[in-house]
Amino acid sequence: MRTYIKDLKDFIGSTVSISGWVDVRRDQGKLVFMDMRDMTGLVQGVVLPNHTEAMDQIREVRTEWVLTVTGIVNKRPERNIKEGVLNGDIELEITGIEILNKANTPNFDVTSDGREIGEDIRLTYRYLDLRRPRMQKNIRNRHKLAKFVRDFLDKENFIEIETPILTKSTPEGARDYIVPSRLYKGTFYALPQSPQQYKQLLMASGMEKYFQIARCMRDEDTRGDRQPEFTQLDMELSFVNKEDVMAINEKLLIELVSNLYPHKKIQEIPFPRISYKDAIEKYGNDRPDVRNDKNDPDSLAFCWVIDFPFFERTDKSDNPNTEGEWTFTHNPFSEPIPEHKSWVLEKKNLADVLTTQYDITLNGYEIGGGSIRAHEAETLRKVLNIIGHKDDDIDKNFGHMLNAFKTGTPPHGGIAWGFDRLLMLLENEPNIREVIAFPKTGEGKDLMMESPSLVSDKQLKELGISIDKK
Repeated sequence: MRTYIKDLKDFIGSTVSISGWVDVRRDQGKLVFMDMRDMTGLVQGVVLPNHTEAMDQIREVRTEWVLTVTGIVNKRPERNIKEGVLNGDIELEITGIEILNKANTPNFDVTSDGREIGEDIRLTYRYLDLRRPRMQKNIRNRHKLAKFVRDFLDKENFIEIETPILTKSTPEGARDYIVPSRLYKGTFYALPQSPQQYKQLLMASGMEKYFQIARCMRDEDTRGDRQPEFTQLDMELSFVNKEDVMAINEKLLIELVSNLYPHKKIQEIPFPRISYKDAIEKYGNDRPDVRNDKNDPDSLAFCWVIDFPFFERTDKSDNPNTEGEWTFTHNPFSEPIPEHKSWVLEKKNLADVLTTQYDITLNGYEIGGGSIRAHEAETLRKVLNIIGHKDDDIDKNFGHMLNAFKTGTPPHGGIAWGFDRLLMLLENEPNIREVIAFPKTGEGKDLMMESPSLVSDKQLKELGISIDKK
């Protein structure tokens, strides 16, 4: 039976079998040392001269070979104990080796930190890059973060609901990735930019407290710290106001840090709040870095930004395809603050209308954003009119939302966290690619899978698609 390396301390004096990778092999003539690793840790093994068969086997072995090793767990002599290191006080006396798979010489050292290696080659051989201790830690901590969130929200009576990946293209955000339909030629699905419409429809369905760790896809121009696909923690609640949503998210973030990152210190609790206007005037942006000491990597300065303008005038020189004179600053499905709702319905004072939006920032990054939503058909229609949509187009693109709102949809609101970005900050990594198992490059390419790639003429014919090669 296989024993995990982290558990070897419980088997001193016993013969065990471990399975894993060769981390380092050191041939010192009469003795050959070999460090073995599995997903739980590292242990030093040694082959003594009296184990002749094992000695013959280990001289053939190289780094990154996959082995099952049999041996006796011994205490190290006092002078050889390494304090504060897993298995620093034990050693495996290797008596037998089974080679499960040989390995070519790796393209790069997988035992180093990896920062000295070009990112392109790391992403091309990502399956090797993920073996390094730093990347193992990041991906395992990603799992712990997701599990903590799920457990917390479960105790708060949320239910996790998956929403479709194949959905409808609607003109309310960034550019969609579209998927052609084979059965209904000339029609297309869209991949979700977020579960925004579905989660509001879940509120119309009476689910009341929903969450999802959701995959989102946006066909945006390349940016250094953006990915074509990314992960959100998405949640929505019924019968709430802005304070309710902010309170539960603040509680979750505080408990998450104290349980998973106890060495980090939250600068201020409750989290400070700043208006959008003040943030722009004081910091020059709407994601202020309010840390007292920006040189302390374990300082976490959360901050809520509130009182966002709902609308801004369009700049047709930047976007000549803009529909109307106004556009939204955050989300067209948002609710204006109660004092300004009549202005929206009457289409007046639009430059002064504030929305119920709230963003949560951390150390100068926006890690989440949400709002109380429009839950009445009239409000949503007016907002869409203001940003240039005609009634016929609204009925065509958003009729499902308007119809749902007319069936008794409760007041509701929610938020979406940038899951990758939050983990990046907690792990003190420079970009989100370091906390995603298989990321794309900054140019949106998967170097390992060599995508995007061409497809066959047969596939295109089945879909009724021809390619303009000009």
